[in-house]
Amino acid sequence: INSVTVLNVSNDSISDLTGIQDFTALTRLECNDNQLTSLDVSNNTALTRLECDENQLTSLDVSSNTALTELRCSANQITSLDVSSNTALINLDCNNNQLTSLDVSNNTALIYLFCYGNQLTSLDMSSNTALDLLNCQVNQLTSLDISNNTSLTRLVCNVNQLDSLDVSSNTALTLLLCSNNQLTSLDVGNNTALTEL
Repeated sequence: INSVTVLNVSNDSISDLTGIQDFTALTRLECNDNQLTSLDVSNNTALTRLECDENQLTSLDVSSNTALTELRCSANQITSLDVSSNTALINLDCNNNQLTSLDVSNNTALIYLFCYGNQLTSLDMSSNTALDLLNCQVNQLTSLDISNNTSLTRLVCNVNQLDSLDVSSNTALTLLLCSNNQLTSLDVGNNTALTEL
């Protein structure tokens, strides 16, 4: 097992992945749609892709997984997620958890961020200048500063508590979904690439 690089045990009614630490060569682990309540990948330092969507995880420690470029942990019960060590992350998908905060300031390579369906009250995107897609709908955001995210082509921020949204710097936007907020005005004069609003 120490030479296995890809393991897919999704939808296999698994409730325990004890022993996964011996798969030291794993670069890709998919264990979606199981009954996992814990997942220890601290010994799987070669992982570049981890998918553990639709389990019963309340926490996930990926601090040792510095090679990760893709992390998918949606539809769990995770209350906090530390991705500060995962500086290679390109795609982060942590939808439908119970996150009250998410710090992506170290994740400067991030291109895709899906964090909808959480309890986020703020989101600092100032360091994520490579970001192409941000989906942060169904949270409790009262403000969203995306002035540094000039590569952004898709922004989905429906169902929050935003009372203003400045997209004047985001001239690459083709998709902007911002319904169900508290916006009283929206200036899209600079957003000439928009095809869907």
